[in-house]
Amino acid sequence: MTSATHAMPTGAGAVACELCSAAGGEIVFAHALLRVVLVDDALYPGFCRIVWQGHVQEMTDLAPAHRSLCMQVVCRVEQALRDVFAPHKINLASLGNQTPHLHWHVIPRFQADAHFPQPVWGPQQRTPDAAWLAAQRALLPQLRAAIAAQCATLGQ
Repeated sequence: MTSATHAMPTGAGAVACELCSAAGGEIVFAHALLRVVLVDDALYPGFCRIVWQGHVQEMTDLAPAHRSLCMQVVCRVEQALRDVFAPHKINLASLGNQTPHLHWHVIPRFQADAHFPQPVWGPQQRTPDAAWLAAQRALLPQLRAAIAAQCATLGQ
């Protein structure tokens, strides 16, 4: 199921957790158990996040089949990013130190990006060229379609 809107989880922790009370970005794919969002980051067009719908903190809080589903989606989003953006590298991260709700960051990285070779949360190394960033943003419609295509065969 894909959707631009999706009901956010409610219940314990919903008010205190920003990923329970808000989408966390533009929803580009929604599943009963997780969502893929495109993060609005001016320096990182294509920055995606996979967010587990229920409020859990760690991968091991999930049943093995759900862990597998989550990682399948992480890999499918990575593949969509590779197909559309052809990045130098993909960064995958599941930190949750600031927001202890299970989510994965999937970030296309380029030697010309603001932080390369540092992590996107590290010291900025340069100001990216505006034309290059605009060209990256112009690929977002293709990325949305690629994520939908990659995730279309997932069961609900």
